[in-house]
Amino acid sequence: MEKDAVFSDLAARQPSFRAADAAAWLIEAEAAAFAALRAGTAAWALPCFDRLSDRWPDSARLHWLRALLLREEQSHEAALRAAQEAVRRAADDARAQALIAQLRYETGRTAAADFAAARRLAPDDPGLIRGQAGALAAEGEGAGALALLDRALADRPGWVEGQAYRATLGRLCGIKGREDGGFAAAAALQPRNLALWMAWFHWRAKTKDWAGARDVLAQARRACGDAPAIEVAGLYLAAESGEAQDRPDLFDGHAASGDPGLMLAQVRHALRCGAPDRAAGLAWAQIGTPAASLFWPYLSLSWRLLGDDRASWLDRPEQFISVSQIGLDMVALEELGALLRTLHGAAAPYPDQSVRGGTQTDRPLLFRHEPVVRQVRSAIEAAARDYVDALPPPEPGHPLLGTPRGEVMFAGSWSVRLSAQGYHAAHSHPAGWISSALYVSLPEPAMLGMAPAGWLRFGTPPPELGLDLAPFSAIEPGVGRLVLFPSTLWHGTIPFDDGERLSIAFDVRTPRF
Repeated sequence: MEKDAVFSDLAARQPSFRAADAAAWLIEAEAAAFAALRAGTAAWALPCFDRLSDRWPDSARLHWLRALLLREEQSHEAALRAAQEAVRRAADDARAQALIAQLRYETGRTAAADFAAARRLAPDDPGLIRGQAGALAAEGEGAGALALLDRALADRPGWVEGQAYRATLGRLCGIKGREDGGFAAAAALQPRNLALWMAWFHWRAKTKDWAGARDVLAQARRACGDAPAIEVAGLYLAAESGEAQDRPDLFDGHAASGDPGLMLAQVRHALRCGAPDRAAGLAWAQIGTPAASLFWPYLSLSWRLLGDDRASWLDRPEQFISVSQIGLDMVALEELGALLRTLHGAAAPYPDQSVRGGTQTDRPLLFRHEPVVRQVRSAIEAAARDYVDALPPPEPGHPLLGTPRGEVMFAGSWSVRLSAQGYHAAHSHPAGWISSALYVSLPEPAMLGMAPAGWLRFGTPPPELGLDLAPFSAIEPGVGRLVLFPSTLWHGTIPFDDGERLSIAFDVRTPRF
């Protein structure tokens, strides 16, 4: 069947809106739309739903489905209009109200009131509580966001996503002391809730609070016994804290685990223990699985340590790192910088981010509605297309060159603001295909310090692995300069003395077709 045949058939069989079979047909249309969303074929479905919405303008469900498809295609402004049309046709449609709130949030608009409106229609939906709290925090109402979460968690202490978000939001809002006190209170109420203990453990592990994570694990073991999840968490803790660096056999008996997170911990532990051959074998076994993007960067490290030529085949920094000017004049860059500064209201970065000595925004930056953001998004999309068009011929099996080269879509976009001695720890981007750095504002040269202070550096491994590998290269930032590179490349920045370093980063997602 042709890729869009199912949608053409759906449109051809559309009944009269008043026909007896209209309700059943709409259920079929909804199933087709969700199948397209799961398969990544929203673009193929949209022409059909455009026609159907025109044919049946009073159908709130069709407008809502069309809005979902438009959002998937990252046409957020059109998606918002479609969702608003759905609510105009059915004001009590909780799904459409929730979508309006989410789209307003993602496009940088105020959204707390919209989430509240959706919650009145679906009061038991915890996702809407989280959304409203995030919107309140984004609108400068951090105290209100924390109070909302506290009320919700008092009613549902075992809501593990809510507890983790409450702890994270407490950190972003600058709460002093234990941000994760909600976990402690909930665990006292539900001591047999293993999922709650594990969420608490993982939150502390993300913050690198190894002593605190060890304490949570000990409490979990007393409350729940020797559950397999607790045993695995203990192995992870021993590996990531560095306390088992002299135990290369730490994970023996768990090598066949299908958990990508546990497999990644094994790879990292093998590297810490000086066994790159073992790390390479474990990582290679994950290539070809849905988790492959987590393991390519560690294959690079392993192969480099082993002197394996496949490291050069994979990384090719001299070929894959591109530096260009974004094409915005200084007026636009200054306007963009002024907007970005208003978005950096957090007191600290997220605990699992690479930012040190600065903050990172949380909403998808390039979907914002402001004209200057639309302008920079257009320029970024053009530059990314040029980068893809200039890539070498396809090579099956390569994470950059072996994928389809279709549309430019984003897996994430954000801004980072660093201050004195700020930097990015070495990291990679497993959610992306192509990653980036766009410099919007930089300190005066006299404030930076001696070169290469503030530069972007490639190829340096995470310091906690203790690997003796030199960087491939370093690139000097420049206002308006855009750097594009494969998401598998390790990269970080060098601290600078003083001033402000304001940038935008984004990941281009791997095309599916």
